[in-house]
Amino acid sequence: MSHDNVRFGVNLMPQTWVDQPVKSGAALLTHRSRLFDRMARAGIDHVMVGDHVMFHGGVGNDGLTDAASVVTATDELDVYLAVYLMVLRHPLLVARQILTVAQFAPGRLSLGLGIGGDDRREVIACGVDPKTRGRRMDESLGIVRRLLAGETVSYEGEFFSLDEVRLRPTPEQPIPLVVGGRSNAALRRAGRLGDGWLGIWTSATRCAEAIDAVQAHAVDAGRTDVDWKHGMTFWCGFGSDRSDARNRVAPAMEDLYRTPFDKFESYVPYGTVEDVAEFVAPFIEAGCTTFNFIPFAGSDEAGIDAVADVRKLLQGGS
Repeated sequence: MSHDNVRFGVNLMPQTWVDQPVKSGAALLTHRSRLFDRMARAGIDHVMVGDHVMFHGGVGNDGLTDAASVVTATDELDVYLAVYLMVLRHPLLVARQILTVAQFAPGRLSLGLGIGGDDRREVIACGVDPKTRGRRMDESLGIVRRLLAGETVSYEGEFFSLDEVRLRPTPEQPIPLVVGGRSNAALRRAGRLGDGWLGIWTSATRCAEAIDAVQAHAVDAGRTDVDWKHGMTFWCGFGSDRSDARNRVAPAMEDLYRTPFDKFESYVPYGTVEDVAEFVAPFIEAGCTTFNFIPFAGSDEAGIDAVADVRKLLQGGS
């Protein structure tokens, strides 16, 4: 696979949660504007934003609101929302919000979709039984895809009921809906209803196996003309050496996920720019065309520059 077609994105929000004073209002807008300019000049393709309602202790930003704020703040960068917890919302409202953001930035929005569950209290607080997340996701994603395509939807399912519902205007360019998740059910969902698979916490070997499985499920569902957009999200640490880099990313992950770093460590690239590039390269060979990086490098600016340097190494200095 050509490395030139791979797209690189940066997410800086968790670093703000963990180790920096919270900015708001004009200070936040000015800070983000500088960072977006730096990303564009460095050759970064997109800003990655996350989505949580009340993750461990109340942390989070609404993903589609955040995406709208990004696309209206920069004309040069795309936005990749990952992962959006669609199961916590009604699909009709989700589709309307997606279409609203897309009007601001035609062709610049991509969504990675997940069912959540790392904090079950978040799911329960939104009135959703965690045991039903997979089935709700299947219904929601099927409905949203049809609404985004401009169809008039009548539907009677386990969770949702719609009677001749239609949303306009619909986008001229399709909005990629990329399904995240490591379970076999998630891979089936990606193949039957998604435009790709988005991985996290997995090896390059398993990534390749997952992509093959997704595309096989698509064929079984009669989908043979999908423009696949497979990708990976990496928390990562950058430093003068591996020890320095580990000391940056490990405490941040432990604080947010409330889990020892050694549970994640084998899936987290950290070290010098060269170390991280070496870790990521096999995922391109596995079939990934999108990478989302959550970098810890001492500052937002250093994180952007480090990811840009990884990009240059993987794309042969371009």
